Amino acid sequence: MSGKLICLVCSIFVLVSAGEVQAELVGWWRFDEGSGTVVADSSAYGNDGTLNGDPKWIDGQVGGALDFDGSTNFVEIPHSESLAMTEQITIAAWTNMRTDASGEMLIVSKGGWQANTPYELSEEAGSVIYWQFFDDAGRDDCAPDSPPVDEWHHIAATYDGTVFKCYIDGELADEWGYVGTIPENELQVMIGRRSTGGRFFNGMIDEVMIYNQALGEDEVRKIMMGVSGFGSARAPDPANGALHEDTWITIGWKPGDFAVSHDMYFGDNFDDVNDGAGDTFIGNQVATYFVAGFPGFAYPDGLVPGTTYFWRIDEVNDADPNSPWKGDVWSFSIPPKTAYNPDPADAAGFVDPNVELSWTQGFGSKLHTVYFGDNFDDVNNAAGGPPQGATTYSPGPLELEKIYYWRVDEFDAATTHKGDVWGFTTPGAVGNPQPANGATDVQMIATLNWTAADNAASHELYFGTDKDAVKNAAAASPEYVGARALGSESYDPGKLAWDAAYYWRVDEVYPAETIKGLVWGFTTADFILVDDFESYNDIDPPDEASNRIFDKWKDGFGTTDNGALIGNDLPPYAEQIIVHGGAQSMVYRYDNANKTSEATMTLVYPRDWTDEGVTKLVLWFRGGSANAAERMFVALGGNAVVYHDDPAVTQATGWTAWVIDLTLFADQGVDLANVDTITIGFGTKNSPAAGGSGQMYFDDIRLAR
Repeated sequence: MSGKLICLVCSIFVLVSAGEVQAELVGWWRFDEGSGTVVADSSAYGNDGTLNGDPKWIDGQVGGALDFDGSTNFVEIPHSESLAMTEQITIAAWTNMRTDASGEMLIVSKGGWQANTPYELSEEAGSVIYWQFFDDAGRDDCAPDSPPVDEWHHIAATYDGTVFKCYIDGELADEWGYVGTIPENELQVMIGRRSTGGRFFNGMIDEVMIYNQALGEDEVRKIMMGVSGFGSARAPDPANGALHEDTWITIGWKPGDFAVSHDMYFGDNFDDVNDGAGDTFIGNQVATYFVAGFPGFAYPDGLVPGTTYFWRIDEVNDADPNSPWKGDVWSFSIPPKTAYNPDPADAAGFVDPNVELSWTQGFGSKLHTVYFGDNFDDVNNAAGGPPQGATTYSPGPLELEKIYYWRVDEFDAATTHKGDVWGFTTPGAVGNPQPANGATDVQMIATLNWTAADNAASHELYFGTDKDAVKNAAAASPEYVGARALGSESYDPGKLAWDAAYYWRVDEVYPAETIKGLVWGFTTADFILVDDFESYNDIDPPDEASNRIFDKWKDGFGTTDNGALIGNDLPPYAEQIIVHGGAQSMVYRYDNANKTSEATMTLVYPRDWTDEGVTKLVLWFRGGSANAAERMFVALGGNAVVYHDDPAVTQATGWTAWVIDLTLFADQGVDLANVDTITIGFGTKNSPAAGGSGQMYFDDIRLAR
């Protein structure tokens, strides 16, 4: 990547103590005054600041901003209880650091390089972002890459009592887990300098905000976009996806900023709760908690072990035209009475022969009985084994090239709960399934591959949509695919169904016996992939394995009329830091100085853009605030063009989905059943003009229904 990089030290030193936190904006310095020596706090708390050293009033990212000289300028805000967070915090600001900046420079500080520092948010010249914590135990940090200097970027830092997170331009850059007691002090809050002196900021700062709660990623994006209030309920308790080890529960949340009351939905079916169907609506109330699984409340007979429950809070304020604010669907699970979370996982491969087996005990269990062997039926039918108190078991040194099975029964002082049979393989056995066991979003044209056992002579393959049928199948079963010779460890099942589950099994044939394999599974996608950029590599020609991103996406390199350049100049050629999904995305530099910028990929698959009833093209993109404003377009077949509605879309920060109705191309004469090329471009196609330059990112280009 080009351009000088900086190191952002997102040093948030946060304190934790007992007490109820009300979700509020406690400090908001917009720097829109334009003159004078006072910066007003736009929150409800009146934490106004005073200018020191004459920072300059300038135009900022949002309205006005302050320009700090890096040596004498700062804003001082007196200590107040509202700025002394004790449980959670969010700090956010727009910053633009000068190219000559050096060393650590504070954006927001309430402390110094010492213990008893509640929080600091800082940037440091270099190449990484530090999100760090510093107390009596010392300093810890994490260090993702940072954005370039001489550009506006949105920096946000959160702590929720367990995890520090740092966001750059609305995207999570890194996180670090820490739970502990964190101190307080009564120092002033400084903007542009450390509270105890020094570390002056060299650059511009705008829109500094402090919340007394940890905002989520969506909320961070909202404040980056200028939204100061949140209508929806948030901060579910228990946390979304949590395990709850009891048959009753008190559920709580933090209310939306405009809520007067709350509509509550609760049930054991996601769709019903999401749609408010059936008896999932349990009432409207003012309180921000409710009870379930207790007589007189929802599910009065108790919550059921092994069940996942879903809940939703809609915020209500009849005086507001935006009411109600529909909430997200959250969930928690009651653990099953059977053992779960086996380690190694079910169907794991290449397990160490000296493995120690472990599991999570079932809900309410007291004792555990382990059964282990190399025959599924023997393990499944075993009974009467000795109980034990530990949730680990060492079967002793195991043989290589073997499949082993194990089962754990749980006793809860009243009943024995028979466990599932789990399996794993040791090194040398058949394994390495592709698609991987448990894979999701597998494409409908997938080919199955596996690695043969070291000493197998051939393979017997089974494939189907019913897991039990595949597990129990024999040569006469419809799931039987047939024999595969050694060296032919692949199978093309033909086109698979949209959003469907599949299972397969490979039995290894030895001269003396056939060993039945484990069942592997995967799920196909509910979209057709055009390009997710994961397949590209850094291998240069003439190596036959070369698959460089700019060889498939043809750009304007070496031309005078096309300003597009795809990929990085040096490996890794595909972008591996700023990604939407997976491990890679496409970096796209455009230069529209009297030209347009276009990158085109010739399609091999998919070419039929009517397949499976798809109606939309979806591509994820990300721009930058420093980019020149240019039109963005997609063209099919060279000439059918659709432009994005926003003429300055190149300046959009954060990942954004562009959804294009395919009829917009069909109306221009494109045969959607035979699409040969896709082009992403900037400017007005076939009409070059004086324009600017910038850098964009693209990922996860798909066809959807």
